[in-house]
Amino acid sequence: MQTQSELRIEPRPEILAAARRWLEPVRACLGHDFVAAYLTGSVLTQGFDPKRSHVNLLVVARALDGGTLKRLADSLPAARRAPQVEPLFLTRRQIEKSLDVFPIEWLEIQERHLRLEGEDVFNGLEVPRTYLRLQCEHELRGKHIRLRQAYLLDVGNTAGLARVLRASASGFATLFRTLLRLRGETPPAEPAKVIERVSDLYRLDAQGLLAAHLFRYSERRWKPAEVQGLYRRFLGEVDRLIDAINELHL
Repeated sequence: MQTQSELRIEPRPEILAAARRWLEPVRACLGHDFVAAYLTGSVLTQGFDPKRSHVNLLVVARALDGGTLKRLADSLPAARRAPQVEPLFLTRRQIEKSLDVFPIEWLEIQERHLRLEGEDVFNGLEVPRTYLRLQCEHELRGKHIRLRQAYLLDVGNTAGLARVLRASASGFATLFRTLLRLRGETPPAEPAKVIERVSDLYRLDAQGLLAAHLFRYSERRWKPAEVQGLYRRFLGEVDRLIDAINELHL
């Protein structure tokens, strides 16, 4: 089984330095209430592009009351150029009390994070997997409905459809990794390999399921007919995937 350090890629030095610079005034503002700060998400994966993706930074505090929020809002650095930092502020108690509500999100962070400063908040935390399948099906059904609605309401706008698929890639990638965990597997680090493995396990068309990933990471210029065809193909494979998950007995 891969360890947490094997699942993440060390960020480029300039990105790591930018994240630490961003954190400095936030750390100073929180003072004693600061607990820890972590890099999470795609910045720790291969192929991260700061021009396309934000740097996810989790800041854990002891308290986030009204006065603290006001000071924090005034201290947040203005983003003038890439990489853009996208912070998430939580208290330690909020993390501990939400493990069963957001198991997908916390498993993602637990498996792939880089501590910048502070305490090891995740040491000893156990994310319950009781509702993992249910949350995954819920998320997939919601995304599928939104994608289908976007197609029906804007079918002639192929550039818009491409943007919708591109924007959905990250969320789907998270769910695809969860589907491998449901089958007792550790997800590969590369998103394309994750999708290929999901396709094998759930007997899907890998090329169809790769559509959102291709639109996000490929530099290719897509013809209108290709956009529409891949969009419909992706919708079809996600629909089949939902049926497969609905029939899972874990």
